[in-house]
Amino acid sequence: MKEEEKKALELEILKKDPTEYTQVPKNQMTIEELEGRKSLPNYLEKEELKHFLNIANKLGLAQDYPLFLLMAYTGIRAGELCALKWRDIDFEGQTISISKTYYNPTNNRKAYKLLTPKTPTAVRIIDIDETVLNELSMLSAKKTMMKHRDIYHNKDFVFASIDEDLPGYPFYIKKIENRMRRLLKIAALNPKLTPHSLRHTHTSLLSQAGVGLPQIMERLGHKDEDTTKNVYLHVTKEMKKEASQKFKELMENL
Repeated sequence: MKEEEKKALELEILKKDPTEYTQVPKNQMTIEELEGRKSLPNYLEKEELKHFLNIANKLGLAQDYPLFLLMAYTGIRAGELCALKWRDIDFEGQTISISKTYYNPTNNRKAYKLLTPKTPTAVRIIDIDETVLNELSMLSAKKTMMKHRDIYHNKDFVFASIDEDLPGYPFYIKKIENRMRRLLKIAALNPKLTPHSLRHTHTSLLSQAGVGLPQIMERLGHKDEDTTKNVYLHVTKEMKKEASQKFKELMENL
C-alpha cells in the first residue's frame, strides 16, 4: 500500500484498502497450449520399433544397436543411459541399477557431472531379458583402452567413446539425439521422434502386453507422470474398443 493511501485511511478519507480484493493475474494458457494438452506424445508402434531396431542393427554406427535396444526395452532415460556403468549391470540376476544421471548442459565432454536423480522413485532396479544382456555383453572397450592407454578415461562407462578424440568419455545426450535422427531418416520414420519417445514407446508396448499402470510407473521410475498415464490410458482404451468389436463380430458370426 502506498504511503498516501495509508495516510488517507488514517484520516478515514478512504474507508477501505483499495487493494483489498485485487488479485494478481495468473499465467493464462493459450488456446494452442490447451489444445496441445489433449495430444499424445509421439511414440513408435510395435512394427515401427522393430523396423527402427533392425535399421540400427544393420546400418547403425558403433554401439547404436545395443544403445537403442536398451532404451526401447527398459524405458531408461538418455541421461541415465549415459551415466550407466558396468557395475550397474547384474548379468546373473538380469537387472540394471539406476542410481545416477548424466549432466552436461554445455556439451563440454570433459566437464560432465554425474548427479543423483531428482526424485527418490527414479532410483530403481530394472529387470532386463537375455536379448539386451547378450548385446551388452558384446560391448568391449579393451582394444580402445590398450590403444589409448595413456589418455583413456577409464571410469567404467558402458557406452564410452571409442574415438581417438577423448576415448573412454561417456556418450552425451546430444550425441544420442543425433544418432537417432540419422536412423529415423534412414528408416523413413517420424523425424520428430526423440530418445525420450522410446520411453513413451516402452509405456505403450507394456500397456499392450497387459502390464498394469503401477508396474509401468515403477519400472520407469515415476511417482506421478501425466504423460505416462495418458499413453497408458490411450492404449488400454483402444484395447477395450478392440475387445468390444471382437465380441460383436463373434455374435454376428453365430
